[in-house]
Amino acid sequence: MHPESTDVLVIGAGLAGMATALSLPPHLRVVMLSKGPADDCASAWAQGGIAAAQAPDDSIEAHVQDTLVAGAGLCDADAVRGILAQGPAAIDWLLGLGVPFTREEDGRSLHLTREGGHGARRIAHAADATGRAVHAALLRQCRARPNIRLIEHAAALDLLLAEPADAGATRRCLGARVRVGDGDITPWLASHTVLATGGLGQVYAQTTNPDAATGDGVAMAWRAGCQVADMEFVQFHPTALQVDGRAAGLVTEALRGEGAVLRLPGGERFMPAHDPRAELAPRDIVARAIWAEMSRLDLPYVHLDISHRPRAWLERHFPAVTALCAAHGIDIATQPMPVAPCAHYACGGVRADVDGATGIASLHAVGEVARTGLHGANRLASNSLLECVVMGRAAASAIAASGDAVNAGALAASSPARAQLPARPATRPAPEVPGAPDTIRAALRRLMQQQAGIIRSDEGLADAARRIAAWRRELPPDADPGRDARWLALRNQLDVCGLIVDAAARRRESRGAHASSDWPALSDAPGGP
Repeated sequence: MHPESTDVLVIGAGLAGMATALSLPPHLRVVMLSKGPADDCASAWAQGGIAAAQAPDDSIEAHVQDTLVAGAGLCDADAVRGILAQGPAAIDWLLGLGVPFTREEDGRSLHLTREGGHGARRIAHAADATGRAVHAALLRQCRARPNIRLIEHAAALDLLLAEPADAGATRRCLGARVRVGDGDITPWLASHTVLATGGLGQVYAQTTNPDAATGDGVAMAWRAGCQVADMEFVQFHPTALQVDGRAAGLVTEALRGEGAVLRLPGGERFMPAHDPRAELAPRDIVARAIWAEMSRLDLPYVHLDISHRPRAWLERHFPAVTALCAAHGIDIATQPMPVAPCAHYACGGVRADVDGATGIASLHAVGEVARTGLHGANRLASNSLLECVVMGRAAASAIAASGDAVNAGALAASSPARAQLPARPATRPAPEVPGAPDTIRAALRRLMQQQAGIIRSDEGLADAARRIAAWRRELPPDADPGRDARWLALRNQLDVCGLIVDAAARRRESRGAHASSDWPALSDAPGGP
């Protein structure tokens, strides 16, 4: 298979990937890969909004302080200030691209809402389906740009790397091995490669993430030699709608910002007993409080109640949640919603600076796949979409300013590469191994939910590590699971789960989204492992 080539290869077509592609100069050829349909990504599923200090009684510094508090001592303060300072400009950029943010009744100023952990109303939103509105607007723009080629159902398998001739020199990314549909594996060579692969929620049995969120970007970057950090901090969203024992959809915490309260089956509120901020405490605190009450009373869920609001108001401000619940026979104007925490967001990932630069030349990481230090041990609500836009635009600016038009094909031909080039056809069947990949994957997700979920223990993490190691030994021996998409997903999930479990086992404290029953106190050294 002959290699394909482009100037910039963007792996991922969510908000971070599209923000990068749209911000690149029009003379650069951009190929953007979507693992599934372009509209099936976590960005499109986001409900709440985009946090940016814009109101007269708000400030960027107040937003910074709220973010630092939520991050539980592990945020990089410089990264926080650098990213949040770009918030108002990010909103203006999105407005310019046609994003239909909800406005006040005067039709001029944006309607701002408030979510847990925020000390002010600063969440710009499009009703309660902000992600869908933002994603649709940017996708239209990408399809209209002649320099952007979108390839759907295209899975990147591994990064292509040129090993430096001199010892100690920086390796360079040359692109990635890509498989479109069930076809052959094709090397895509690029002067610059951008990882925008999103999150990893599908390593858990209960998650708000789409099927494609299997941690591919973190796994590929780690195998290539990138540093990863803060992998133990997997945020559980407090309120996923529960139907027949499963998560049926996300219930935005903007509801709690507008007065919704959490109740036990008998109607009693419980959050004031867990935190003085009650329902407006940061996500990690609310999720653990719900989990504690569910465990104490052996409940499958608790109730979220906003029935004090008029039906017309709910239908206007929260049409998506109203419709979601109605589809399952719940009238939120008169009935509480059954909710429970579910895996939602990875606060850690590939180490990157605020421009997305990683430790490998010509490789950037943006959005949820990246760990910039913005989120620390726990992400503040609605900072994620903001980070996607700001980092995507910053990475594009850095790429444009680099003037680094590498001839990846020539470099690949003259340098040792860590991934095969050209790749073998994808037609040979996978070898016989004990256990089908789907069976192992289902067991892995249950294991992570039980042993590396909201509350961890030393014994549970040790058990998880042993079982992950055993499953790794069942992978195809030639380490080329790209011949079968199921083995590819399993390989990435095993790598990511191993990183989460290892980081969690080494953190001997409870902080942010990581809570240990054996180490319930905060350490004096917040850096941890």
